[in-house]
Amino acid sequence: MHTEIRDFPVTVGKKEVVAAAQFPNQEHWLPLSNLDMCLVPPPLDFSLYFCYTKPTCGDNWTFVSKVEVLKKALAEALVPYYALAGEIVPNSMGEPEILCNNRGVDFIEGFADIELQNLNLYRPDKTIGCKLVPKKRNGVLAVQATEFKCGGLMVACTFGHQIMDAYSASMFLISWAEIAQSKPFSSLPTFCRSVLNPRIPGSFDSTLENLYIPNTMFHPTKEPNLGTNNYVSRTYIVKANIINQLQSLASTNECKRTKVECFSAFLWKIIAKSGTTDKNISKLGIVVDGRTRIGRGDEEKTKILASYFGNLWSLPYGSKTIDDLIEKPLSGVANEVHGIVESAMTEHFLDLLDWVATHRSVPSLPKIYTHGSREGPALVVSSGLRFPVSKVQFGWGRPTCVSLYFPWGGDAGYVMPVQSPSGNGDWVVYMYILKEQLELIEREAGHMFRPLTLGYFNEFEQEPLVR
Repeated sequence: MHTEIRDFPVTVGKKEVVAAAQFPNQEHWLPLSNLDMCLVPPPLDFSLYFCYTKPTCGDNWTFVSKVEVLKKALAEALVPYYALAGEIVPNSMGEPEILCNNRGVDFIEGFADIELQNLNLYRPDKTIGCKLVPKKRNGVLAVQATEFKCGGLMVACTFGHQIMDAYSASMFLISWAEIAQSKPFSSLPTFCRSVLNPRIPGSFDSTLENLYIPNTMFHPTKEPNLGTNNYVSRTYIVKANIINQLQSLASTNECKRTKVECFSAFLWKIIAKSGTTDKNISKLGIVVDGRTRIGRGDEEKTKILASYFGNLWSLPYGSKTIDDLIEKPLSGVANEVHGIVESAMTEHFLDLLDWVATHRSVPSLPKIYTHGSREGPALVVSSGLRFPVSKVQFGWGRPTCVSLYFPWGGDAGYVMPVQSPSGNGDWVVYMYILKEQLELIEREAGHMFRPLTLGYFNEFEQEPLVR
């Protein structure tokens, strides 16, 4: 057994800016889409990090040679992903736009005086967030490569959420890794904003007024490690057999629900128990990607949207009383979750595009983000399960561990699972959630949510969901 360490120094060895290998002579402007303007409060960044352990034999790579591969491939990847080498500045109307000027990406090299296997991944506020993911001070992307005493490596990227979602970030990361391995791009991004143009004439369902509100009065909470609120970040491993059992419990013979729906229902039932008599309504929001929904029935548009780079999601949510959530069987709550997901079909996204166009002069945000917990416990679940994390290979093997760091500052908890790079069906689950709700989850489902360590493959036995 190893001991996880929280307090360790990270020495920054070098900082430089990596620009695109090729760039047109003239800079140009790329407008933000209506959804970029509506869905994300500026500034808001999210980070993805990848841990690579040093092989016990046959590894001729040095940290210097790995960094050179990363930087050279990054310069090549920024050619088609040119927006990532720009910066967000106000246009003549005062609205933010991307100035595509090949400013470049900040690239930081560091050394962590700790063995990678001793890194505390479970409590990322104390280790990942303040030491190993870069702060994005300029541009729209920052990268940090950190060497560990054991020869292990962490590659961490911080993305500006105002111009991209996790789907877009994963597109870039796969392309970056492909270039590093001298492979052709499997897909190229499109920045064609016209695919998200509103309809003429526009129309929308009035229910959108309940999902999105002006953000002029909202001030996001600060990062949890600053000690200013009760939100904390934690990272867990959930084994595949546990997820399968959970899906079995939450489904019926007539209707099999998705794993994410069942997982969300399970968490919703637990956090509902943290409600009180004066806060007895609980909300659950589900992040829904619109790429496969907006163009449904239009093959050409669907193909374009599959490579669309930007924010293309919605955040519908449902509200239930605490008693209802506690008393309902898990399958009943899973049905409620399914209803939330199904509410964001093609027409929902088309309505949302029209609604944003009507309200663009006043920035808006998802209501569950700004006012989620006013009536009781609130949680948002997003899914990174479609992200092929094992493909982020730069030439020295697949990542041992991949996760997110995203203390998003909203008025609701945030949960995001990604696939384990092992490919065995396990999930790595990141949570940013109120401390008392986290303690409730660990108390009621501690056998499901195991603190993430790099040695989890051998440490965790297959255990039943129900005791």
